[in-house]
Amino acid sequence: MTDADRPMDAAAHCLDLVRQHDKDRYLAILFAPAETQPALAALAAFEIEIARVREVVREPMPGEIRLQWWRDVIDADAVSGHPVADTLVAAIARYHLPKPALIALIDAHGFDLYDDPMPSLTDLEGYAGETAGALFQLAAIVLAGGNDPGTGSRAGHAGVAFTIARMLQALPLASSRGQVFLPADVLARHGADVADIRAGRMTPGLAAALKEMRGHAEHHLARVGDIASSIPSAVVPAFLPLAGLPSLLKRLARSKDDPLHTQTETPALARIWRMWWIARRARRRA
Repeated sequence: MTDADRPMDAAAHCLDLVRQHDKDRYLAILFAPAETQPALAALAAFEIEIARVREVVREPMPGEIRLQWWRDVIDADAVSGHPVADTLVAAIARYHLPKPALIALIDAHGFDLYDDPMPSLTDLEGYAGETAGALFQLAAIVLAGGNDPGTGSRAGHAGVAFTIARMLQALPLASSRGQVFLPADVLARHGADVADIRAGRMTPGLAAALKEMRGHAEHHLARVGDIASSIPSAVVPAFLPLAGLPSLLKRLARSKDDPLHTQTETPALARIWRMWWIARRARRRA
């Protein structure tokens, strides 16, 4: 293997990681120009690596050490031999990606290492803005050639909608781990109890809290607007992971299954078709 081959291998590793762990972002990347795909894959793979630290450690301290390693790599622009880190460092340099946003993403995911419930809806929205919201905006910067595409506000709303929908979808996994991302103030408002979630007990109060959270996701999704017409056409692929959210939220609302034990899915073909339709409309506008 030559040195010239290594960046391509690292980029391919990132894309494969995204394909395995985040099908929506993987599909969205495929709609982007080929020259931007390595950087987009690096961003998505980076978020996956940070988000799954909880899965690979038994105690918070080793997780904090792993998160610090990522901070150090980004701060120093260091080549580490880690394919995701090295491809990310290259993307930062090529597209002038703001390091503070990447560090803030790491810091926000520190919450994942602990079993404390999310204190409030405001805290959840802040967490979402610094994680998924940042990823939407960073991807948009890449697609805009390293420039600010003016999508910061929409990226923030996209991040909240995306995070809440994914959180509701992943309730079975989170509750089995003892994690509670549902905000404590929303639970209290409906008389729901964190202990019920951790014990896997569905209650009327919890059902009402989940309904409220779906409403918040729909509100923020509406603030993003129609992706094909409200987002600059060049950066539409950055927002394509939102394409399946309306259908997912409808399925979550009408599902008769126990949301603490059954994960709701939208068929992959429907999500692909929706992305294609949005991308096609955006291209016609360009």
